[in-house]
Amino acid sequence: MSGHSKWSTIKRKKGANDAQRAKIFTKIAREIIVAVKAGGPDPENNSRLKDIISKARSNNMPNDNINRTIKKAAGDSDGDNYESITYEGYGPNGVAVIVEALTDNRNRTAADVRHYFDKFGGNLGQTGCVGFMFDQKGVIIIENTSDVDEDTITMDALEAGADDIEVNDDFYEITTSPDALRNVRDALEAKYALSSAEVSMVPQTMADIDDEKQVIMMTKLLEALEDNDDVQEVYHNWNAPDDEE
Repeated sequence: MSGHSKWSTIKRKKGANDAQRAKIFTKIAREIIVAVKAGGPDPENNSRLKDIISKARSNNMPNDNINRTIKKAAGDSDGDNYESITYEGYGPNGVAVIVEALTDNRNRTAADVRHYFDKFGGNLGQTGCVGFMFDQKGVIIIENTSDVDEDTITMDALEAGADDIEVNDDFYEITTSPDALRNVRDALEAKYALSSAEVSMVPQTMADIDDEKQVIMMTKLLEALEDNDDVQEVYHNWNAPDDEE
């Protein structure tokens, strides 16, 4: 889940079991297919594909899987056709939720997403109902290890064009404008091991849930959404306890 605690998401992905990894790879493969069909199979001439390949590698997707998916998409003009759809709604206690999906059947996906919101104490809203509460930003995560110097990485990030850098105990979170993400990522990739680099919807303010039952329902809503094969990303502004993410 993509909320305020990005590193929790990354650690969860790194520690994912085989079934979870397979699901992550399936979702990334869909993104690769869409990018290849839109801009061709050469990442040097298709910046979107290049970004997704970087994302795939940060999630430890094997190169054989990446290359096989690219070749399949390039030679399969009548095959899988996925449509990008964004859903917006509210979780328990009014938590704002944005769901990004790639689907070959919008009726199925819409029904599934609506069912999850209804089942777990939320409600699916109209387009734009919560989007204004988020800013689109490039977000780069670098693990905070002993061989990474705070002053040096801060200088490198800002010189590369980053807007800001937040230092946490476990990681550095570097934010950029969406347009600057690629240049900043490329500059830092040459010096550091990136845990992730992608455009994200970053909440402007966070929301708390104090009721234990609502905490459980919110957790189940996010888990159900993320477990759906059509759902690519889930963003929210829940100020979740660390042990819930």
